[in-house]
Formats: sequence, structure tokens, C-alpha cells
Amino acid sequence: MVYLDHNATTPLDERVLEAMLPFLKSFYGNPSALYRIGRLSRSAIETAREQVAALVGVSPSQVLFTSGGTESNNLALNSIESHSGLLISSIEHPSITEPVERLRNRSCSVDILAVDKNGIFERESFERCCANKPNFASLILANNETGVIQSIAEWAGFLREQGAVVHTDAVQAAGKIPLAFDSLNVHLMSISGHKIYGPKGSGALIVEKGIELEPLQLGGGQEQGYRAGTENVAAIVGFGKAAELVLSEMTQWRNQMLDLRELLEQGLAELNATIFSQAVERLPNTVQFGIDGVDGEMLLMQLDKKGFAVSSGSACASGGGMPSPVLTAMGVARDLAKSALRVSLGKANTEADIADFVKCLKTILNRT
Repeated sequence: MVYLDHNATTPLDERVLEAMLPFLKSFYGNPSALYRIGRLSRSAIETAREQVAALVGVSPSQVLFTSGGTESNNLALNSIESHSGLLISSIEHPSITEPVERLRNRSCSVDILAVDKNGIFERESFERCCANKPNFASLILANNETGVIQSIAEWAGFLREQGAVVHTDAVQAAGKIPLAFDSLNVHLMSISGHKIYGPKGSGALIVEKGIELEPLQLGGGQEQGYRAGTENVAAIVGFGKAAELVLSEMTQWRNQMLDLRELLEQGLAELNATIFSQAVERLPNTVQFGIDGVDGEMLLMQLDKKGFAVSSGSACASGGGMPSPVLTAMGVARDLAKSALRVSLGKANTEADIADFVKCLKTILNRT
């Protein structure tokens, strides 16, 4: 199989697995225990906290470990009070939009920031939303489908001046582009381990000092009292190791992805494919495209039979038979949006993978 769906998840790096194995086999102590194997587990967690903190340029005390991006997003939103003014964009991940819909049903006022045809936040819409003085804003840094990168520092800076607490979902951005939390002007940021060749079930919410949160779960003092429950030590250790590796290898990885993305887009141009958001800054590994007259999910299944794994959009919202809400928000015609496929490259992909993928596409579409 040629795996081309790294925005959905990444394979576990062998070096990450090696770091995790002792904590799955020998060092099984509860991190809250005072005896030696408990202290070893606690020390491993704090080392991982330092590694994750280094990836995003913060103090280790600002890293709260969670089970992943979805929990981090929900934890950030959980502190919103009823009737508070809330601002999100029209291209957020379901782990933002679904909790927000629940908040709306509980009388929280919600403004939706529109995007333009390229998937960039619209300034006029932003100004209209800000006129309502939101208390809390959650704006995605890099979209999981199109790969579009937003100028979060600019938007968040204005919202901060108005007194709003600002959160950004950086799950897709972390490890693909350099991230410095303080330069983004946000108060909260979500990241995830399994997007950077770490284990599933690992993630973090990065919290500005002085920000108070409302825990999602109670019953213990773990993670500064914000995340009760015995820590998943092996997953946290793996997350930390993955963060350390991706930080040291990011420049090389980014250049490799840009070269492969250019090669892929050249092949797609020969098929007269529409590449969404091609004119704006995107993640180096992400290409979402559509082909007129083609059903995207049928094409996905045909590619799967030929040994290529791609996506029709967000892995957390696929299979619904409806066009992507992200592409709909961008004003993409329904039929073209339903033809969409996303290719998200990884560090093991090669030029041969791209050539074979394009060749297979041409064969399936009878455009050889």
C-alpha cells in the first residue's frame, strides 16, 4: 500500500516505539506513587513535557497532556460560560464545531467567521463578528483538508485587545511548520501526537500562564488538577520523543514535502484537476483536489483497490455522503466539492509513489 493520508494519522516512528516499550513492559509504576518505579514514570512524563514544550517554544508548566486534539479542543471550550459570546470560523474541525453547537443550544451566542474562495478568513466578516465583542474565539491555524495556513497572530492580536480569550487548533500545523506559541498571540493551543509520528491517544493543550480552565473530568489532581486520571505514561513518552524528533528534522522534512507536492500538482494539472487553495500558503504536505464529473468517494475506493490510501476530507467527518463543509464554506460548487480527494504526504513517501499515484489516477479516469 502507498499511504497518502498523513493528515488523518501517521505511522509510529520506530524510534518512538523504542522509547515507549520500557513503559509498556518494565516501568509500569503509577506516576503518582512515591516508590521507585512510580518516580521513574513521573520523571519520564516530565521529560516528555519538556520535549513537547520545546516543539512550541513554551515553558513545560504550560503543557497539559490530554488524549489528543479532540480532548484538547473540548477542554479549551469547556471553560466558556453560558450566554458568553463565542467566535469560530466556518472551517473548524468537528471537535470544535460539535461542542460549539451544544453550547449554542445552551444559549451561548455564536458568530461564524466566513472564509473567501481560497479558504482565508474574510476581513469584513471578522470585523462584523468582532463588533459583537466575543468573549472567546477558537480559530484553526492550519486546515486539515485544504492545508490553508491562517495569519492567526494578526487575528488573535486584535481579539486580545478586545479582551477575548483566544484558542487555536494547531493539530495539523504542529510538526509541519515552525510553531512559537507566544508569537501567535493566543491563550490556548491544541496539538496531537499521532499527527507527528507519535502514538494515538496522546495530545496536549498549551496554556498561557494565568489562564484558568474548567476541567472536563474530575477525580484526581493529575495535570495540575485539569485532567483527572492516571496518566498514559507510554503514550506521553512517545509523544515527547516524537516532538523531539520532528523538531530536529522539520526543515529536511518540509523541503522533501514541498518537492513531492510540486510533482503531484504537476501530474494533477495534466488531468485538469482543480487544486483547492493553490494560490495561498498551505501546509507543505497537503493537496486537496477535485475533478469535474467524478464521485470522490467512488474514486477513493477504486484507488484503495489499487493500493493507494487517500482521503475524501476529514477522517473525523468522512462517510456522510455530503460535500465537505470546508469546501462549501469556500463557495465550491456542490458537484465539484463531492469529487474532492485529499492527498497528505509523509516522510516515507517518494517520487515513485507520486508517479505511480498519478499514473493510477489516469488509468481509472481513462485519461492515459
